[in-house]
Amino acid sequence: MSPTIGVLALQGDVREHVAVLTSLGVDAVGVRRPAELDAVDALVIPGGESTTIDKLLRAFELDEPVRERLRAGMPAYGSCAGMILLADRIIGGIDGQRTLGGVDITVRRNAFGRQVDSFETDLVIDGIEDSAQDPVHAVFIRAPWVEEVGPAATVVGRVADGPAAGRIVAVRQGPALVTSFHPEVTGDPRVHRLFVQIVRDSL
Repeated sequence: MSPTIGVLALQGDVREHVAVLTSLGVDAVGVRRPAELDAVDALVIPGGESTTIDKLLRAFELDEPVRERLRAGMPAYGSCAGMILLADRIIGGIDGQRTLGGVDITVRRNAFGRQVDSFETDLVIDGIEDSAQDPVHAVFIRAPWVEEVGPAATVVGRVADGPAAGRIVAVRQGPALVTSFHPEVTGDPRVHRLFVQIVRDSL
């Protein structure tokens, strides 16, 4: 059965995620309302501005429905801001900023610096079998990193070299996957393919 994967369509790289998922042969739809959330098997939370997405989740009355689906085991993938929103704990958030939770990690917001500190690097991602020979090219834009990983979560990607060597940038917990980087902008569909497989395995 082909899953229907929603992309939270409040702010951020929505079209880019929809395009990659569609190229992989799944039905990808924007989610802005609780009824649209009810119709999907999984949810992608795109990169963007985590504080803005948090406010819009509340304004569109989506925050509690998404939390309920996550608690019920809905697969979810978050890139950059999406990683922040799926984290159980956040460092460097603004006053009143909330997360949806679901992944037992502490993230540091804007950890890699400002827009001018954006960078690219190659990564080996556990679960992407050929990434040791053919690394995943990762684009980091005002990205968070994972400061702490709790016992429920598993590190699946770290920066290999440079000033950020060793920093955790990809984590999986059951049907949830989060990355600090933006795979939707590189033309490499392997991170999305991994998530699609996670979704299929959960159905």
